[in-house]
Amino acid sequence: MVYTPAPIKFGTDGWRGVIAAEFTFERVALVAAAAAQVLAEEFGGNGREHRLIVGYDRRFMAEQFALLVAQTVQELGFEVWLSECYAPTPAFSWAAHQENALGALVLTASHNPANYLGLKVKGAFGGSVGGDITAKIEAQLQNPLLPPSPGGSLRYFDPWPSYCQGLQAKVDVTPIRTAIQQEKLRVFADVMHGAAASGLERLLGCPIDEINGDRDPLFGGGSPEPLPKYVPKLLATLKTVAEAGGPELRVGLIFDGDADRIAAVDGQGNFLSSQGLIPILIYHLATQKGLQGEIVKTVSGSDLIPKLAELYGIPLTETAIGYKYIADRMLTSPVLIGGEESGGIGYGSHIPERDALLSALYVLETVVQSRQDISKQYGRLQEKVGFVSEYDRIDLPLASMAVRTALVQTLNENPLTEIAGEKVTDLLTTDGYKFRMAGGGWLLIRFSGTEPLLRLYCEAPTSSRVQTVLHWAKDWANAVTPAKPAQSSH
Repeated sequence: MVYTPAPIKFGTDGWRGVIAAEFTFERVALVAAAAAQVLAEEFGGNGREHRLIVGYDRRFMAEQFALLVAQTVQELGFEVWLSECYAPTPAFSWAAHQENALGALVLTASHNPANYLGLKVKGAFGGSVGGDITAKIEAQLQNPLLPPSPGGSLRYFDPWPSYCQGLQAKVDVTPIRTAIQQEKLRVFADVMHGAAASGLERLLGCPIDEINGDRDPLFGGGSPEPLPKYVPKLLATLKTVAEAGGPELRVGLIFDGDADRIAAVDGQGNFLSSQGLIPILIYHLATQKGLQGEIVKTVSGSDLIPKLAELYGIPLTETAIGYKYIADRMLTSPVLIGGEESGGIGYGSHIPERDALLSALYVLETVVQSRQDISKQYGRLQEKVGFVSEYDRIDLPLASMAVRTALVQTLNENPLTEIAGEKVTDLLTTDGYKFRMAGGGWLLIRFSGTEPLLRLYCEAPTSSRVQTVLHWAKDWANAVTPAKPAQSSH
């Protein structure tokens, strides 16, 4: 049997594939060459150097693939800055922006399972390029390879110092460091064996409790995604510290594999996704820091976000899922904060890129300033607008592409009119299929852009209702079967 790899297609942020199957040295070199040429066409001139940043995270063979990318691009005549070490993806976006480069090529598969690697393409502006540019990269792959060009160069650089200085300019870390040193605040960080390792200690200038800081390309047998099921040690640790009567303030922070997504754990060991963090950060930025700009949310964002936008008189824009849509908005409008359900949060006062370490600093800043646990802050905001909800998401692996096709056909031809005993009152198809229910809350059905998965998202008034709806949706999806091929009459 001859294995045929899947075509090279860019998802919501970059091209990803299974190492040695889709993601091979030969294919990576082709994509790197195509991406470099398109970045030069899109961002060349305007006084920019013919320079590209190349970086990587801690995945299996990431540095070897990064060296290949750097050498490939150098041969095409580019001035290449190759990272001498792993670093967060946002650090390479920052470098592209700060160093007047055409963009950055980053070897990472973000939160995907251990057998994946990927290539993220960042523009000169310091964020993910849009679908128009990735479409040009895909089209360029069909053209003949460019011949080598003289004048290329390769140098190594450390991305951490400039990146840390950039973040420290936005947050006064002194009160945070003082609270830690005086044992009034205890900070835990689960870096999930990824690129955030050492990050908070570099930024704060003092030790914290870092978990899973070693490099493990298998990620402990899980995926480096900020979800409760992948951080049992952090949850247990916070619960133990709470029972032992630890410091007055305690917070746990979770970073995905390339440190562009974040989640948190409160002082009692309860998980908070970005659905809870974004409201807290809106309050902090708009009231405690006095910053301005609109809020940008994706269709999977909590209904609490528009209610807070109304309360504080802040404009709100809703986009499809994928941080590149938020970044596009940041390039054209003043943005206070832009965030997505999966943990990607960014700020208009920074580069148009989600940045988990900057989000972590803001969370620590509001905890120290308010002297309140993050769950208490979240509860207070819910009370302010009279809206209480719970949220969860499940990912359902699909047996085949035929099953996916059948599900799409069913949703298009016979959209749901009732969900778990409640009538559907509205259907939004900006990205996937978002059904609003009569009893309050919503169910979003959406297909992953990078894996054979069906994603089911639900927000509802109670946790039990969320689970009821998600299990109902899972049973509904599993009951849809592909149409059988027509029988031949011969």
